[in-house]
Amino acid sequence: MTGKTALVIGSGPIGALAVAVLKRAGARRVVAVDMHTRPLEIASAVGADEVLKGDDAAAIEAVAADIVIESSGSHHGLASAIKGAVRGGKVVMVGLLPSGPQPVLISLAITRELELLGSFRFNDEIDEVIAALADGSLLVDPVVTHTFALDDALEAFDVARNAAVSGKVLLDFAPDADA
Repeated sequence: MTGKTALVIGSGPIGALAVAVLKRAGARRVVAVDMHTRPLEIASAVGADEVLKGDDAAAIEAVAADIVIESSGSHHGLASAIKGAVRGGKVVMVGLLPSGPQPVLISLAITRELELLGSFRFNDEIDEVIAALADGSLLVDPVVTHTFALDDALEAFDVARNAAVSGKVLLDFAPDADA
């Protein structure tokens, strides 16, 4: 990844964490894309060099990224990922699209000779991530935007559902110290 340009489509918690990992891995330039301002602010806080609104198709295509992480989980995001990749680039599909047929710009992927890779969960890299969290070299704190007591779980889910105001929303299972 060192010296490469990366594009992250979808800057929710997973996309923001991808930005942080890409920066730690030495990406020269990381561009984050989302439809909402709050996720873009979080992506900037964890290392995005540039942020773009998801409806700015021309700017996304102009990125010409060596590697694209598609984490929006929508066919529109996948289309942006394909358009934003440089000839011979890689598109890693992290966002889980709905089951069933999906419209894909397969002709463009073929003519640009893109490598389309699926990614679901993790395997051996978890040890490296834990070490990076422990030594502080992986910036993730800005991704957590809200923490709620367990008794406020319904409110937590309402906040988490609104990508325009939240990143990762956590429930605190610790007993109340005041009780």
